[in-house]
Amino acid sequence: MTDETRAAPPDRLSTDPASPFYDAEILSREVGIRFKGVEKNNVEEYCVSEGWVRVVAGNARDRHGNPLTVKLKGPVEPYFKS
Repeated sequence: MTDETRAAPPDRLSTDPASPFYDAEILSREVGIRFKGVEKNNVEEYCVSEGWVRVVAGNARDRHGNPLTVKLKGPVEPYFKS
C-alpha cells in the first residue's frame, strides 16, 4: 500500500468485482461517502472528478441478478472511516 492510498480514497471506486475500478484492498479499509453533505451507505460506485455516485435503486434486479442502480450527480466526498 502506498502513502497516497493511505491518505485518501481514489478518484473512482466500485464495489462490483467485475468493474475495472474495483480494489479489494481499499474497500477492506471501509470507505465512507458523503454525497451533497449527506452520508450514503448504499453507494455501488463513485467518481469524484466527474461528480457522481451510483446507488442501489430499491430491491429491483436486472436480468443477471445484479441490483439496479441510479446515477446521481453532485459533490462527492470519499473518506476512510477508520
